[in-house]
Amino acid sequence: MVPDIGRGSRTHGLLVYLYGPGRREEHTDAHLVGSWDGFAPDPGRDTGLDPDPKVTLARLTAALDLRVKQAGDRAPAQHVWHCSVRTAPGDRRLDDEEWNAVAQRIVHATGIAPDGDPDGCRWIAVRHAEDHIHIVATLVRGDLRNPRLNYDFNKAQAECRRIEKEMGLRRLNAGDGTAAKNPSSAEKFKAERTGRPETSRETLREAVRRAVAGADSEEEFFTRLREAGVRVKLRHAPSGDALGYNVALPGDRNRDGAPVWYPGSKLGPDLSLPKIRLRLTDGAAEPSAPAVGADRTNWSPPARQRRNATVIAERSATLLERDEDGEAAPQLVGVGELLDAVAQTSPATTRTELAAAARAFERATRSHVRAERADTRALRSAARGIVQAGGALGRGEDGGTTAMLVSTLVLVALAAARWHSARGHAQQAEASRQAAEHLRAAYRQAAATPMQALRDQGRALPEAQRHAYETTIRAVLPENRTRPGTSTKNDALAATLAQAELAGMDPKALLQEAVAMRELDTAEDVNDVLVWRLRRLAQLPAHPGEATRGPQLDTGRAKPPTNRTGVRTAPPASPRPAAPDPHSRPPRR
Repeated sequence: MVPDIGRGSRTHGLLVYLYGPGRREEHTDAHLVGSWDGFAPDPGRDTGLDPDPKVTLARLTAALDLRVKQAGDRAPAQHVWHCSVRTAPGDRRLDDEEWNAVAQRIVHATGIAPDGDPDGCRWIAVRHAEDHIHIVATLVRGDLRNPRLNYDFNKAQAECRRIEKEMGLRRLNAGDGTAAKNPSSAEKFKAERTGRPETSRETLREAVRRAVAGADSEEEFFTRLREAGVRVKLRHAPSGDALGYNVALPGDRNRDGAPVWYPGSKLGPDLSLPKIRLRLTDGAAEPSAPAVGADRTNWSPPARQRRNATVIAERSATLLERDEDGEAAPQLVGVGELLDAVAQTSPATTRTELAAAARAFERATRSHVRAERADTRALRSAARGIVQAGGALGRGEDGGTTAMLVSTLVLVALAAARWHSARGHAQQAEASRQAAEHLRAAYRQAAATPMQALRDQGRALPEAQRHAYETTIRAVLPENRTRPGTSTKNDALAATLAQAELAGMDPKALLQEAVAMRELDTAEDVNDVLVWRLRRLAQLPAHPGEATRGPQLDTGRAKPPTNRTGVRTAPPASPRPAAPDPHSRPPRR
């Protein structure tokens, strides 16, 4: 059950809308289900005193505004309190008596009309649809004082959670006051009227998040915003220093023709200029280091940066599994920036799901846990490198490294969900799980081509060689936890082990290292997880068809390398990323 509270100054205008047909003829059988005394005139169903509903509507308006008129100048300018209360999709249909009980509990909990208080504000509850009601109250009490409405939204939310439990409705997650402000009904209606898929507030919030992802300075942040087509207006102190900023969409104007400006702090609690400055200072992005193994391949800049980000994202997953809030909290902010960077540079095939994952995870980046030290330099550097490298093509090595990175980001999102759940952050945990689902969908799209190529290479191996790798896999994974239901379930693993051996590595030792990195019980597809771990550890191309300067996979055994004179030498040792801290708890996936 979701309450949505707003303020206004026109009682009659709001009632005309509630009793009208709606903007899409969606209002049906509008009528009262409750009122302050149970005898308020009902324009929807009262036909005895006057058959004209407009006359009854005027009588209802006058009755609601009576105390406002009596208070005169002491009445608040925004004297209309409006709260819509909606059941969740799939909930049972409440009857009018139940909705009346809901309305009475909401006005009591918020202080509009406490039970047993004869001087409570006047209110009504209008129903014009099966799944919600509208509570309208005028904010002058019978003793002509204003009601105390501190934290009315939080109180309404808490009462809705109790109503859900008592009425057997779907129980939604409780908030903690750290969420970004939702668009108002007026903003939603304006978006529908102008043909926009979302409100200006939501579009601008995403634009600001993307502009700050990996930005190196305040100037770069504002430059990115302007390059994204956003109007920017700075607020300056008398000294000339910037105090804050406002943003607007081109063409978004109010009824007077002026641009509709949104302060950064109203887009999100962490998007004010002081908060962004703090992030830029504490997590100043460093120049991106070359990707591991970049000297052995002709990988594109997007592919190299995605490989770097994969290593850094795995470290974040490890930190999120620890109980040290001061380390974990800033990691969530950095991961959010990394997701924004990946989403805005991803190919069309995965862009929609990655953008949805970034939006969902945005809620997981904020909680009441404060970081003792906000060191997000590695993550911000990874985000900066991805943005500066530009968009990936979605094919070849670019597509393979996108799949590799997204597979790791699924792990990070699940680690974030467990971290939030352990601290009772219900909304943030759910947001992390939603992000993980979108990332899984993006992964399936990105990994389809490179994984199919690997499976084809695995099937092309000679039978004896293939049998040897199957034996290795069974020895390291005695429970055979790879994908069930197909006789070729280990094709991609076998092909990857063959390439690693050709590069001079011990297949069994490498597979053991990949398995030991963290548990596999919660992996959606163990085969894929191990394939990407192996290819990263062995510095193999993420797309098996990519040409490299090193030896390539063929259908025979690897030949020992030779020096310039043709003399066989020992294979060169391949540098590997640092092993995870053995004393840290491995992240679950």
